Amino acid sequence: MYLKRKIDRFLLDWKKDSNRNPLLVRGARQVGKTKSITQFAEKNYDSFIYINFVTDPIYKTIVNRGTYNPRILIKEMSLINSELNFIPNNTLIFFDEVQAFPDILTCFKFFKLNAPEYDVIASGSLLGLNYNQISSISVGYQKEIEMTGLDFEEFLWSQGYSETICDELLNMMLSLVPMNDAVLNKFKDLFRDYTILGGMPAVISRFIIDGNFSNCFDIQKDIIFQYKEDAVKYSSGLDSATILGVFNSVINQIGSDAGKFQISKVSHGSRSKTHLPAVQWLIDAGIILKCNALFSASLPIKGNLNDDKFKLYFSDSGLLLSMFDEETRESYMINGNMGIVKGGFFENIVAEAISKAGKPLCFFKRDSGLEEDFFLRTINYLVPIEVKAGRTRSKSLRELLDNTNYHDIHYGIKLQDKNIGYSNRIFSFPHFFAFLLPKFCKHLESLIENGLGE
Repeated sequence: MYLKRKIDRFLLDWKKDSNRNPLLVRGARQVGKTKSITQFAEKNYDSFIYINFVTDPIYKTIVNRGTYNPRILIKEMSLINSELNFIPNNTLIFFDEVQAFPDILTCFKFFKLNAPEYDVIASGSLLGLNYNQISSISVGYQKEIEMTGLDFEEFLWSQGYSETICDELLNMMLSLVPMNDAVLNKFKDLFRDYTILGGMPAVISRFIIDGNFSNCFDIQKDIIFQYKEDAVKYSSGLDSATILGVFNSVINQIGSDAGKFQISKVSHGSRSKTHLPAVQWLIDAGIILKCNALFSASLPIKGNLNDDKFKLYFSDSGLLLSMFDEETRESYMINGNMGIVKGGFFENIVAEAISKAGKPLCFFKRDSGLEEDFFLRTINYLVPIEVKAGRTRSKSLRELLDNTNYHDIHYGIKLQDKNIGYSNRIFSFPHFFAFLLPKFCKHLESLIENGLGE
């Protein structure tokens, strides 16, 4: 089963560009890179050359002569497999699992300059960890894209909704008119399913085929196992036990009252010097997301981030849920209860949505107790976002709006288990609108200028 993805349109547009560079598709393990690229290749090229450096390591020998000349590389690939058919102007060469042979990316420049009649795509996970193994990075001669698991919009496509659904939901947000109860409840149910499944294509495909969750958790457990195996196999000189210790501690510190990730809580004697590289390893692997504190609740966001104070979230909330104990997971599935971890779990859901939309994650916390979960920005405004697992009040959000010291904050957003609403400069939305918050903020200033929200 193939699930329609946003990268499908990107790949088509890339192919239409007559001056296209070789393409590097990054992304964590199991987010669907190989399947999307293969689907694109089989539909758009007469010849598809698939080279996997994990399953067929013999192809690493194509550069044994010390050259990255594409003519020689093509000849060497043909010697390994005589059935490969290189058709000028109608062939896609796909180098997969390049984390096992990152130096192959050196050839990008030479394909662009000396063999532009062949299209080249490379893909792999853990690439941020392996750049030091590349002889010459093809700066200016390659295009890059980061692929993630399915976001909520892509999940809706998998459930039969059209590509217009995003615009329809955004218009509901901008109109500030509460949703029909039947529609609201339908999307809340869809979102609950999505938060249980997460964005891994194999999990969602299994759910669609079976019509239930029973086999989905086994797939999620297998993906977690693969992540841990990667920590051992590709630890790049780091202690794999330290990486796994940080990994496990992220679960334990989700929603912690400390308001930041505490290295000291990873294990006895944990120190920043040894554990921060492990944190970065997990970030580079696409397994966790880093949310930096703001030095001040003011613009700009970039240049205002405290790299030493941060929270960590999982890049896939479904995988996070699968790592909780069975009783907690089942309680959430049946009645939405999760005890003390529910607030942290919903924070993770929103962090994932904002990150998948391509926006940086940041929060703000003062010693006085004021704490805001996330921020986005417009041209002129800093927009605080408060996440409530239930329907509790927003004390910190109210303080940010009412305190004249926060000059860049004029409006706030609250995500909660309620309908669309607006009151006293706070926009309220159900949780499932989280993936649309960056688009909503793009329209916020014109919304205000037109008199809405006044």
